[in-house]
Amino acid sequence: MMTSGRYVAMLVIVALIGIVVSVAAWCFLELIYQLQRELYTHLPHALGYDSGPPLWWSLPVLAVAGLVVALAIVRLPGEGGHLPAKGLAVGGGPARPIDLPGVLLAGLATIGSGLVLGPEAPLIALGAGVALLTISRARRQMAPQVLLVVAAAGSFAALSFIFASPLVAAVILIEATGIGGARLPVVLVPGLLAAGIGTLVSIGIGSFTGLSSSAYALGPLQVPAFGHPSIGQFGWTVAVAAAIATVTWLIMRGGLATSGVVARRLVLLAPVVGLIIAGLAIAFSQAANKSVDDALFSGQSALPGLVAHAGSWSISALALLIVFKGLAYGLSLGTFRGGPTFPAVFLGAAAGLMASHLPGFPLSPAVAVGIGAATVAVLRLPLSAVVLATLLTTHAGTGDEPLIIVGVVVSYIIVLLLSEVTPNRRSAASSSDSGDVHSPARAQNAIVTVKASDRERDGS
Repeated sequence: MMTSGRYVAMLVIVALIGIVVSVAAWCFLELIYQLQRELYTHLPHALGYDSGPPLWWSLPVLAVAGLVVALAIVRLPGEGGHLPAKGLAVGGGPARPIDLPGVLLAGLATIGSGLVLGPEAPLIALGAGVALLTISRARRQMAPQVLLVVAAAGSFAALSFIFASPLVAAVILIEATGIGGARLPVVLVPGLLAAGIGTLVSIGIGSFTGLSSSAYALGPLQVPAFGHPSIGQFGWTVAVAAAIATVTWLIMRGGLATSGVVARRLVLLAPVVGLIIAGLAIAFSQAANKSVDDALFSGQSALPGLVAHAGSWSISALALLIVFKGLAYGLSLGTFRGGPTFPAVFLGAAAGLMASHLPGFPLSPAVAVGIGAATVAVLRLPLSAVVLATLLTTHAGTGDEPLIIVGVVVSYIIVLLLSEVTPNRRSAASSSDSGDVHSPARAQNAIVTVKASDRERDGS
């Protein structure tokens, strides 16, 4: 099939769709960036606050954002996208074009207002929805298999736009969607093509627009070179990864608990949660003598500065950052709409900076282990976590890669063990497989297997 003329024609279509999706992703991300600037820079200045927004500024901003997100979830199709407290759920069917307004509005209000979630989940829905909308303009009726491949390629292109490398997007979507077996090359080839185009557009879009994607694109961090690991550093890696996994699991559980409370009266309680998150950011600012923005937003734009200026952060300030931003992250996970990845990466890096104060544990491997451990604890995608942590700390060399792998494995196993001993795991599994991002794909594969077995039995 892959050598047929129809498949080659589909690759050409996917390449064109990759350009369309990439431009749409850039428009969405640029709109988020401009909204953040309007809310936190231009509007305060227009109201007479020339030295920046006052300390209380985020309170009304996040309260209004909570109301907008709640109305998008309740009133518009698609429920604003998936609940981020359940991980990066991309299994099941692709986002329908009719769901896009609600998903984009909820994501725009969440991320643009400074709530602690990232853009990757709305981008995945945007990519699939725009791809399906584009292909639906064709006069010919497309087979369901073609629509599946095209939608997956659209998600590849959109997600790759936020990273400096298309490989991260490819690996995340391969693991998250459960693509495997004979289907892997069929979907992977057009997906990689679209991902490469998405990254190409991301790199070159500033040259013809005058605007840059550096404000929201996540590239390699400026970390010192690292030679090779020692036995003691492996020991620190195990301990740090275990601690990060436990804290991150508690944050995710807190997000699910928050969802169970606010979902009953979302329009009323979402603004209240927004006020609480703003209060947490203000409390952090006063306690740590840092900016309110450090405890808000998704973290991808602040991450390079956090690592580059690690010396300006004391251990106590980092601890306060993890506590207050972690609480805000958990509340955002259970109330609003967006992606769970980038706040986890930021908090993992902050935990790594704390760990770098341990004797014999340099900054580069500590940050790399922190990012990998926190990412896998949220996404439960070990290969994706290894690739992401490796690419973000590529300037350190290859010496930290064994530590990254050990940290990811330890964190992954601990999260699985903690999930197994959760008292209400049976009820959670009955609703959404305890937030397991693989569950929709597993269910779909099970249906396909049953149908295949029925055909074989009928034939015999």
